[in-house]
Amino acid sequence: MPGSQKQTKKSYPLRIGAEVLDAMRRWSDDELRSLNAQIEYVLRDALRRSGRLPGGEDDADKKEN
Repeated sequence: MPGSQKQTKKSYPLRIGAEVLDAMRRWSDDELRSLNAQIEYVLRDALRRSGRLPGGEDDADKKEN
């Protein structure tokens, strides 16, 4: 597609507590996402909010000033 960037996906083994995994699984079911997609969504959201990815709150604040 013109103008779109293809994302490279990499595998990464993740050790996670059973309680957190169960909570993420319930959340992913509520959001109609796969567990993997939900984990990636939550991580991306946290990274954006902390200004560690383009489009984060820090970037929006800089554009306003």
